[in-house]
Amino acid sequence: MKIAIPDDNGNLSPHFGRCPSFTIVELEDKKIISRDLIDSPGHNPGVLPDLFSKLKIDMVVSGGMGMRAQELFEQKNIDIILGADGSVDDIIKNIMEGTLKKGESSCKPGSGKGYGLEKPECDHS
Repeated sequence: MKIAIPDDNGNLSPHFGRCPSFTIVELEDKKIISRDLIDSPGHNPGVLPDLFSKLKIDMVVSGGMGMRAQELFEQKNIDIILGADGSVDDIIKNIMEGTLKKGESSCKPGSGKGYGLEKPECDHS
């Protein structure tokens, strides 16, 4: 399984689309096969689902994500786990142990609307 986690200096960035980088980790039989840190291509609608599809990402783990992004990932058959928080290492450990739980998105509906791509962050609830 290949997973993308929005990374901000080793911690889960609360909104995947506005993070500086992503940790891409590949797991097999509860072991890390590979782990890379890639720069974010920026917050442009549709770019991340296309990129992650090309990278053969199976799952995105995030604190929050807008509804349109969720729809685009679903169209690419990429699973989404929302409501996560903590360090990237702890999230990877929880995935390997099967203890990472889905939750509610930390982004409230409409928090990014009307602000354009320059808005530095969304309004979290």
